[in-house]
Amino acid sequence: MTPGARLQAAIDILTSIAGTATPADRVFDAWARGSRFAGSKDRAAVGELVFKVLRHRAELIAAAGQDTPRLLAMSAMTLIDKADTDAVVALANGTGHSPAALEADEEAALRAAALPDADAPAHVRLNYPEWMHAEFVAAFGDRLEAEMAALMDRAPTDLRVNTLKGDREMALEALAEAAVAVEATPLAPLGLRLTARANVQGMSAFRDGLIELQDEGSQLACLLTAVEPGEQVVDLCAGGGGKALSLAAMMGNRGQIHACDTDRRRLGKLMPRAQRAGARNIQTRVITPEGFADGADADLAELSGKMDRVLVDAPCSGTGAWRRSPDARWKLTPELLAGYIDAQNDVLARGAVAVRSGGRLIYVTCSVLPSENEARIENFLALRPDFSVADWQVYWPEDVAAPDCPTGGPMRLSPASTGTDGFFVCILERTGPAEAA
Repeated sequence: MTPGARLQAAIDILTSIAGTATPADRVFDAWARGSRFAGSKDRAAVGELVFKVLRHRAELIAAAGQDTPRLLAMSAMTLIDKADTDAVVALANGTGHSPAALEADEEAALRAAALPDADAPAHVRLNYPEWMHAEFVAAFGDRLEAEMAALMDRAPTDLRVNTLKGDREMALEALAEAAVAVEATPLAPLGLRLTARANVQGMSAFRDGLIELQDEGSQLACLLTAVEPGEQVVDLCAGGGGKALSLAAMMGNRGQIHACDTDRRRLGKLMPRAQRAGARNIQTRVITPEGFADGADADLAELSGKMDRVLVDAPCSGTGAWRRSPDARWKLTPELLAGYIDAQNDVLARGAVAVRSGGRLIYVTCSVLPSENEARIENFLALRPDFSVADWQVYWPEDVAAPDCPTGGPMRLSPASTGTDGFFVCILERTGPAEAA
């Protein structure tokens, strides 16, 4: 592909992303699959430009004074990549597969474009919707600048070693033989981090179940469940089963994991993954929103009050994972957030019913928003006085170095503070048999 064709491809993809609810990575993957003419370097260059625009969208709109995909893409080249403006303008010449020539006002805007300075509003400089500013201030306080800047970075690719198939040394050896560059993650004891791009799913270590894709923060959340062999566990919002597989390894295939989800299609991916991983203590079940009503769970009736652990990996805004899905920040609306909050209240209430006296409910989100985290726990405790919040350090493995997180309650992770995705993990102990208020 010529440089002009790469630019036009990025413009086309950005246009498609703006017109659909489909995540940007899926839109890009669809383009890549349908563009056999694009080599690996072409795909890398186009993808780099697309996601650069999505990460810096607010800055670029402020800089160019327009929000058209082509002007944003070209502004990213001149302002972020520091490409020569004349050379970028020349790419839009209307020949072959290049963009059409710029209109006079577009060229003038591109040549005059300048990134916002330090006096610009934080939501512009740090690229997030203005309506979310108060939430982020509440979440981060005087650390707002550093935390939001870190959420603009590109996320690393992390792997988890599956102890049902081997140990970290075995995985390191297998990856070294495959010429895959990795290093140990700083916090997760079974984590590995790619230091160069690699096709993870094409690796024999992946196909054989020795490694799984899992962000370090997600691995730490699983550690805090402190599940033990022989226990009865519910993974209430299991999805594709990444955390269920991690729990199965922690339990050494002893005990039982009931992986539940309302999405049959997503849940259907778990058992093939479990077979590859050698996880034999997982069973799946599709549940329905209608199954839970008036404090009773028809879908999980036989499990009610009997589970040692219930993991609630709640549906959420995903603000903690904006490094991986930069388009998500522009698609989140107050209405969508309100829907997530309703769902979080529901899954907390539903999960609580399954916990035995003395058992634990572990609430996890990949969000940094207080409205989805602390506020939901406060709401839950007001309805369930038989639960109380435990200090995360109580359940942290003694032989693992603890992350530098505030103590005295839930664990909060973020790219700036721990180098992981943003996570909130709250351990709720059921301290008695009291009924819901």
